[in-house]
Amino acid sequence: MDESAAGPRDLSSQARWAMGKAARKRAPRRIHADWEPAADRPDPLDVLQAQAATREKDLVPIRYGRMLASPFTFYRGGPAIMASDLAASPTSGISVQACGDAHLVNFGLFASPERDLVFDVNDFDETLPGPWEWDVKRLAASVAIAARQKGLPRHQQREVARLTVRGYREAMLDFAGLATTDLWFLHMSSEQLTDIAGQLEAEFGIEAPKLAPDRLEKIFARARARDSLGAFAKLCQSDGETVRLASHPPLLVPVRQLSAGDGASRVAAGIRLAFDNYRASVSDARRALLDQFEIVDMARKVVGVGSVGTRCYVVLLRGKSREDVLFLQVKQAEASVLEPHLGVSSYPNHGHRVVAGQRLLQALPDSFLGWSTMPDGNDFYFRQLWDMKGEIDPSKLTVGGLGIYGALCGWTLARAHGRGGDEVAIAGYLGKSDTFDHAIADFAVTYADVNDRDHERLAAAVAAGTIKSATTP
Repeated sequence: MDESAAGPRDLSSQARWAMGKAARKRAPRRIHADWEPAADRPDPLDVLQAQAATREKDLVPIRYGRMLASPFTFYRGGPAIMASDLAASPTSGISVQACGDAHLVNFGLFASPERDLVFDVNDFDETLPGPWEWDVKRLAASVAIAARQKGLPRHQQREVARLTVRGYREAMLDFAGLATTDLWFLHMSSEQLTDIAGQLEAEFGIEAPKLAPDRLEKIFARARARDSLGAFAKLCQSDGETVRLASHPPLLVPVRQLSAGDGASRVAAGIRLAFDNYRASVSDARRALLDQFEIVDMARKVVGVGSVGTRCYVVLLRGKSREDVLFLQVKQAEASVLEPHLGVSSYPNHGHRVVAGQRLLQALPDSFLGWSTMPDGNDFYFRQLWDMKGEIDPSKLTVGGLGIYGALCGWTLARAHGRGGDEVAIAGYLGKSDTFDHAIADFAVTYADVNDRDHERLAAAVAAGTIKSATTP
């Protein structure tokens, strides 16, 4: 079932540009700066508690503990809060396949199917057709919050957010002029990331020493080391003959230890059945490869911040030898946090929704992506667990580096929106002036204020004992 958000491609580029420019009458670009929380804004803790109701009860305190750590981690865990806040905000009316949670840490490095290191958006749990502005605001606010956490003054928080949006806008203007197939196949390799970072430094007139070529190469090297052999060394234990996933509760717990007797057997049988059904969602060639492996163990794994408490497993598969292994992540897919505000997905399986969104927005998606359903009716998607995954830690960047990195993420988000929407119409709305950049920068620091207050509410609830939190190693 198609869930495309692409624009009216039957129109000429000139007509699409004019349509985007005309959308400024519906939502003037400056109006994005005027956002304030609604008087009847839902209690953010109620939003989080509603999500917790469907999650693994023993893991929910870990989610709150991770969100409590800082305003930035709170923001990472609260896409449902922001979706509610943005629901009544003005938009251009131009829809894209939205990421749904495009914060700064949901961009990163991973291996392409050709085994090259690339940089792209890497989280699609909340993807759904929707306003492109929501993704841009989510990204810009995350940059402002990251800057605030570093102790940077308000004017610098605003500036790095502005540079992020400038990176998005200028990239979209460039993409509007590309041939359709050139944009479709465009991606950011590690080499291109280094080059574009240097170009942005020169264009913006700022320095980013932590993003210098030698520093980036160290980050790339660490990412390349995060492969199946690396996962084997970190996640497995062996008695010399049998290899099993290690037990590191509560973050990694073999399924055989989750519950006694039939309970563990039911979970294991459910994962095996879901794996069999998952095979039907991948290509014939990928299925032939999977057929050369056998499942030898499985474990529950805690991942991320906002996802903590959803059901997530790692499956260890063995090929022709003990060290010939493949690790797959099996992650629960719930309804997107955007659905209450934009309508229900056309995909009956939320794992299918996530995979379809990722395949549309990412230039070089994981070739093991697929979806399935457990016997209990919960939807899941499959992907590789470690496949040269790496990240650029925003907390280690200088103010200049944060602005450049934000712009790199802005470039990447614009490329994704160009694949999953109408890049010409969006470019027509944005225009060549920096009006939109400044408006979203103002929004970003305002939202950082609201996020601070929400984080304080969580801290107060934990202190009062009304919400239980737990810390993990």
